[in-house]
Amino acid sequence: MSDTPTLIVRPLRAEDLSQWSEMWTAYLEFYETSVAPEVYDSTFTRLLGDDPRDFNALVAEQDGRLVGLTHYLFHRHAWKIEDICYLQDLYARPEYRGTGVGRALIEAVYAVADKNGTPAVYWLTQDFNETARTLYDRIAKVTPFIRYQRP
Repeated sequence: MSDTPTLIVRPLRAEDLSQWSEMWTAYLEFYETSVAPEVYDSTFTRLLGDDPRDFNALVAEQDGRLVGLTHYLFHRHAWKIEDICYLQDLYARPEYRGTGVGRALIEAVYAVADKNGTPAVYWLTQDFNETARTLYDRIAKVTPFIRYQRP
């Protein structure tokens, strides 16, 4: 018999707002950014919506506490007939890193993408995010693309 609490990955629910906000704030702070309160409201509403072209969210829960989150989006691609999936945000509380939370969330997005008939899942990260990149290097393939954006 194991004393390790079960990790549950499930869709985001309305009652998760407080814990989701706390984790998303920490995620944004890690990337040295922030957003206005109205963006929190808009993002959370979109995550709970039913528009198949809008963002979706999964959370990792352990012992009734949210310990991780991911946001993802299906979109068209000019080089493919089927959609592709962009995993935009992935966060695990610091005390849960290295325990399988990140892997479970990514694999859950893979499963949703497979169910949707979407074979390609991709994401971006900062080059300095060594902890996450250790995981990413084990479960995905790094590409040679360099991202540019409008100043």
